[in-house]
Amino acid sequence: MKKLEIKASLTVFDSLDELSDDARELMLKAISVRKNAYAPYSKFRVGAALELENEEVIVGSNQENAAFPSGLCAERVAIFQAGTQFPDVAVKTMAISAASDTYSVLTPTPPCGACRQSIAEYEERQKRPIALYFMGETGKVVKADSLKDLLPLIFGKASLNNI
Repeated sequence: MKKLEIKASLTVFDSLDELSDDARELMLKAISVRKNAYAPYSKFRVGAALELENEEVIVGSNQENAAFPSGLCAERVAIFQAGTQFPDVAVKTMAISAASDTYSVLTPTPPCGACRQSIAEYEERQKRPIALYFMGETGKVVKADSLKDLLPLIFGKASLNNI
């Protein structure tokens, strides 16, 4: 038997002011697009903004549906849109911000499991990491240099032994 220890390294910024200009601008776009969320059931609004290698910025917001789980999270809306519009362009950075209509979201909110898996697929496909910045409404911002810092044991091509 062998014990496997997995460590992740995340950077925590006290506020948007500590981010680089590029990261701050991307996060401001994520914050702005939260207002476009369709969240009549959860009242939880999420905005995501991606910067691509060609410097295009793609945004997405969560879109709910009464027929659960037919809706989509902001992160998947944005990354699938990037894959559709710019299929051969790598995603460099993703910024995510979450807020609620009913309470203050002050804790940085990372992507859910389904979004982590989707982002992992893009990292694997482009053979380079995607930097992820995430926050609540205000306050601290967390940065992961790669999705693998949030989901170290990904399910990818290697998991499908026939490929």
